[in-house]
Amino acid sequence: MKVIVLGAGVTGVTSAWFLQQAGHEVTLIDRQPGAGLETSFANGGQISVSHAEPWANPGAPMKVLKWLAREDAPLLFRLRPDAQQWLWGLQFLRECTPARTRHNIRQIVNLGLYSRSTLQQLRSQLNLPYDHLTKGILHFYTSQQEFDAAQEPARVMREHGCELDMKTADECVQIEPALAQCRDRIVGGSMTPSDESGDAHAFTQGLARHAQAAGVRFLNNTRIVGLERDGDRLQAVQVADADGVVRREAADAFVLCMGSYSAAFARQLGITLRIYPAKGYSVTLPVIDRAHSYNVSLTDDEYKLVFSRLGDRLRIAGTAELNGYDTALNLVRCEAIVRRTRELFPQMTDGQGARYWTGLRPATPSNVPYIGRSKIGNLFLNTGHGTLGWTHSCGSGRAIADIVSGRVPELDFAFCGLPQAGLEGQLATA
Repeated sequence: MKVIVLGAGVTGVTSAWFLQQAGHEVTLIDRQPGAGLETSFANGGQISVSHAEPWANPGAPMKVLKWLAREDAPLLFRLRPDAQQWLWGLQFLRECTPARTRHNIRQIVNLGLYSRSTLQQLRSQLNLPYDHLTKGILHFYTSQQEFDAAQEPARVMREHGCELDMKTADECVQIEPALAQCRDRIVGGSMTPSDESGDAHAFTQGLARHAQAAGVRFLNNTRIVGLERDGDRLQAVQVADADGVVRREAADAFVLCMGSYSAAFARQLGITLRIYPAKGYSVTLPVIDRAHSYNVSLTDDEYKLVFSRLGDRLRIAGTAELNGYDTALNLVRCEAIVRRTRELFPQMTDGQGARYWTGLRPATPSNVPYIGRSKIGNLFLNTGHGTLGWTHSCGSGRAIADIVSGRVPELDFAFCGLPQAGLEGQLATA
């Protein structure tokens, strides 16, 4: 078939790659001049199956209320006169029950394990360089309350196959000696030795080059300006190039990978996707003291920050701000990341040379992405990955290629529009 993939972030590029490998004629459309230049550009860098506890969990409502007045809060709802934000927030609250949390953890772990394995196969096949490290991910806790609350989600993750071992504070320092700088703060941690880290932007651009060499057609600097629909099928998209020239691009099937902008696109076709932009921040610092810099990828669960080593760069990312589609840097939130980093690693950095970045992560209330069929017969969904787009990209790209090709993916997951779909599928096709 002729397939058009809408969006060239890490999820769109992996979808295009696996569709081409399945024998389809693939065109990838994106408004940016190259691949991976928006949400995939400077994220936290983790391939983290262990990051499977969703934002929506039984403890979340009280935390959100506590954080409302804090400009540097890990999760900040900046309330707006925006119906989509309020509807998203109501669904978020519904996902905070223990039963829904357990269900969502299962989906996230299953997809994460499948995706990590697929990434490893792809890396071996193509020899992709992206500053990857296979040293695992260590979650550390500086709050006894947070550490105690992590025990039950960890048990559920282990139940579904995530290798996750609880560690004492001293064991955390043994795993990552740089944590000796904050040993007196740490109360415990958990280690997932099979998790990884790497530069999502470098990976996306590298895979895009392989995809283009294999025959994928890239339309960069190209905006979607109109849709042509015939009944329950999408016939074509009208696109405008950098010079404003409008033309028609037709296909047999379309795959929606437009991140936070997927919901607005889907609404034009009568499809409701509960996706809302969660603005995330990252700081990239140069390595100035190798002896005191971390090498193992870390997660600071209390402050919702992740730390990855990307060659001679230190990437620290996290927090989520629900504030519409605004991409302006908030220096208070940027400086809070640097401040926390200096508190934990006072000998590692003085904060100089920091490069700030922000991107809109496409968050669903459950943290479970939409993967599968929509109610438009030839429009497929691969979007809503939230904070785990890099982690889930290879697995969801491979799965959507199977679904478009009429095959059942080798993955136990609540796919949209398929017989086994759960609540997420019902929402996607409502």
